[in-house]
Amino acid sequence: MMFPLPSLIWMPVLPLWLLLTVAGLSIIMGLYGLIRHARGLLWRAGAIIIGLLWLANPQQTHPHKQIQPQDALLVVDLSPSMEVGTRRALIERARSQLLAQGQALHGLTLHQIDVAGGNGQGTRLFEAIDRATLTLNNPAGILLLTDGMDHDIPAQLPSSLKTITGQTIPLHLLLAAKGEETDRRLRILSAPPYVIIGQTAHISVQVDDLGTMAGQAVDILEHGDDGRTTVLAHTQSGQAVDIAIPITHAGLTLKELTASPLAGEASLRNNSTVLRLQGVRDRLRVLLVSGVPNQGARVWRSLLKADPSVDLVHFTILRSPDTADDTPLSDLALIPFPTHELFSQKINSFDLIILDGFSNQNILPESYLENIAHYVRQGGGLLVVGGPEMTQAGTLQDTPVGAVLPAHIPSENGLILQPFSPKRTALGLSHPVTRALPTHGPWGDAWGPWYRALRTDQTQGRTLLATPSGAPLLVLDQSDKGRVAMLLSDQIWLWSRGEKGGGPQAELLRRLSHWLMKEPELEENQLEAHISQGRIFIQRTSLDVLHNAQAEIISPDGSHSLITLTPTAEQSGLWTSSIAIPPTAEQTGQIWTIHQGALNTTVALTKPNPLEDQDLRSTATLLTPLVRQSGGGIIWLGREGVPTLRQVAETGPFHGSGWVGLPLHQIQLSTETTTTPYLPSWLLLVAILTLVGISWWREGR
Repeated sequence: MMFPLPSLIWMPVLPLWLLLTVAGLSIIMGLYGLIRHARGLLWRAGAIIIGLLWLANPQQTHPHKQIQPQDALLVVDLSPSMEVGTRRALIERARSQLLAQGQALHGLTLHQIDVAGGNGQGTRLFEAIDRATLTLNNPAGILLLTDGMDHDIPAQLPSSLKTITGQTIPLHLLLAAKGEETDRRLRILSAPPYVIIGQTAHISVQVDDLGTMAGQAVDILEHGDDGRTTVLAHTQSGQAVDIAIPITHAGLTLKELTASPLAGEASLRNNSTVLRLQGVRDRLRVLLVSGVPNQGARVWRSLLKADPSVDLVHFTILRSPDTADDTPLSDLALIPFPTHELFSQKINSFDLIILDGFSNQNILPESYLENIAHYVRQGGGLLVVGGPEMTQAGTLQDTPVGAVLPAHIPSENGLILQPFSPKRTALGLSHPVTRALPTHGPWGDAWGPWYRALRTDQTQGRTLLATPSGAPLLVLDQSDKGRVAMLLSDQIWLWSRGEKGGGPQAELLRRLSHWLMKEPELEENQLEAHISQGRIFIQRTSLDVLHNAQAEIISPDGSHSLITLTPTAEQSGLWTSSIAIPPTAEQTGQIWTIHQGALNTTVALTKPNPLEDQDLRSTATLLTPLVRQSGGGIIWLGREGVPTLRQVAETGPFHGSGWVGLPLHQIQLSTETTTTPYLPSWLLLVAILTLVGISWWREGR
């Protein structure tokens, strides 16, 4: 322990000028005596000097100093990684014992700081330390209770580990383990964001062994919804391996990959990961056949050409085969209608066929029309946009195509010739194709008018749009595996021209065409699930009433449970329910499967702290440089127990076997001082008399 040195001050008993005069006279007399070789001169000079020193009255000052109350930080890591094994128990025991020891030390206040961590930011201990030390007057040291995994470690000794005088305070690392640990993790090196349906996604993965040598044998496994696992690859840690995942359907595909455990590793939490692969269609191929040039054809062409995912093949029939035309073939610049190629050879390559204002009129032979009907029944999409041609003889509804059409138009009184504003039916308000159509816009509260429509005498399927009098305008139906839609008016193009404000023409046609091509988000019957706040929320949409609807839930370990779905009052056709996620072991997987009738979906637990899960070891490797620079110690709580807390001298050492120390800092709290004579008066008097006596004795000889 260091103590401050006293200071010397002068407090003369005579005026300074008088002392200087006497000193000057003494010097003159001394010089004179030296010239005369007077005996005893030096002894008298010494007596005079000591006398002058006595009269100058030198004093020494002694400042009064106290030990200032000290502060220390007890920083407790409560991040998610502290839930591994017995770490939390070791930390809590150390916390309680150190706080009790801190209360027993005189002049020391031990401040406790809890650092939650997580939330995608990892563990950030030094941010908390920097904030806390700003309020400390006399920091003595920092005790860090953690697993050693911190994500904001500074490259150099931070200012929070120094006092205002620049002295370094010790950082003591108390680790919640018995010693250095190992951990195995599975990483996704590369994965495509989208995969074309029917193709294979190639995923590059790698297993890392942390805290031990790489090159150990490891298996890559896949968890199934029945709780079983399948070996996908045999590899070694530290080496990348390619995994092939076939994509069979549109939308999200979830796959859980798991690395076999490493003996003695800290946790299995990062041994697995969930792949989220989005299945998409290849470029959609649409065949648009316009019976005659019309404004609607331009609308369809503009809409489909604007979609980069659509390959459009468009033909407009300008004349029928039996139309007389004397123009020589060599002078014709028109492309012949490739009926055989389109409706026989390549019909199954299209995702959607649109017949706009198409009147057969012997254009297509019976076999080709049968091919269209067969194409629909095998899963294709067909949209028929009807106009006056549907009331003429030889229309599509009188051919084999009529068997898959959802509406029939009589030849007499089949036209409605009056202005009307299309409206959604009760079913149209809940159907995905028309549910989201905007009702308010430039047109006001009602869509712009059409002036012509078809009157039906027979319909089947679902009517989504109708006239104010109830006549169907848009009818959807399913035929075996395929889908058919009929738009019973050829005047939707008026909306694109802004007729009295227009209407949501582009959105309606886009959603209608994508429903025909079976886009998942436009399905009438859907089963969806998501996880939030520890619960699985299930939504089932259906245009048909469901009675006693129950969903079967298969947990990652393969166990089954049933949950009843209840209809909601806010939205018709929606049934919902939720279930709490029970705690599961780390190795049981993360994907839940839900079945309801013929529908099924999957949902995966997301990792809320991916940064934390990258390395779940307890290790001193990361923090050792800072601890050594500060003079602190490293204690393994699981092996050495809780250390004794001591107050030690500033000169160190700050740690030893079974103990850690906090240095005592002395800081002056006030300017109060005391003075004492630098030399005792009796000693000066004795010295003067002795010198005078010696000088007399010398003069008398």
